[in-house]
Amino acid sequence: MTDRYLSVAVAGLHEIEIRRSRFLCAVAPVTGEAAAREIISARRRAEPAARHHCHAFVLGPDGRTQRSSDDGEPAGTAGVPMLEVLRRREVTDTVAVVSRHFGGVLLGAGGLIRAYGQAVSDALDAVGLVEYRRLRLFDVTMDYTRAGRFENDLRASPYVLHETRFEEAAHFEVGLSPGEEDRFSGWLADLTGGEAVAVELGQEWVRG
Repeated sequence: MTDRYLSVAVAGLHEIEIRRSRFLCAVAPVTGEAAAREIISARRRAEPAARHHCHAFVLGPDGRTQRSSDDGEPAGTAGVPMLEVLRRREVTDTVAVVSRHFGGVLLGAGGLIRAYGQAVSDALDAVGLVEYRRLRLFDVTMDYTRAGRFENDLRASPYVLHETRFEEAAHFEVGLSPGEEDRFSGWLADLTGGEAVAVELGQEWVRG
């Protein structure tokens, strides 16, 4: 199982023009096939004059779910090159929809492959990518007298401060990469004189 993956930072729309044809590429983060297909349907409604609405999406941290469609373009000239860009850039949990407004000039198979691939690649560059990391989360509890120094040292450490809560005691939700548990336990004991309590909460994908 992978411990990190890339996805688009935000949803966005980017347009390129090639020989009078307009290619509008919408990209968006998604977490399931139903959400991806809803975005595809939304793009059809948003661009009713477009001749084609080709799409590709990759889902899951390991990118195991992959789908694409040429939507009436010659077979293999649209959805496949779009999907190949997502795979080459190692992007997942992402859908890309390219709506093409035909400009009257035939591009040929090679031209279409390049155009659809470029539309997706440029859209990814425009919106930016973000990394997600699989972390083991721990709730670290301590007395308030130690909380200030602990938070400062935690922010300077390789561990991730995911959340803080101040109740009867100070709570810090800390994320560790898999395999860091023993080192973290020693670090925590040294820093707090063994007075902090760490309870594992489970695993979670955390952005950034």
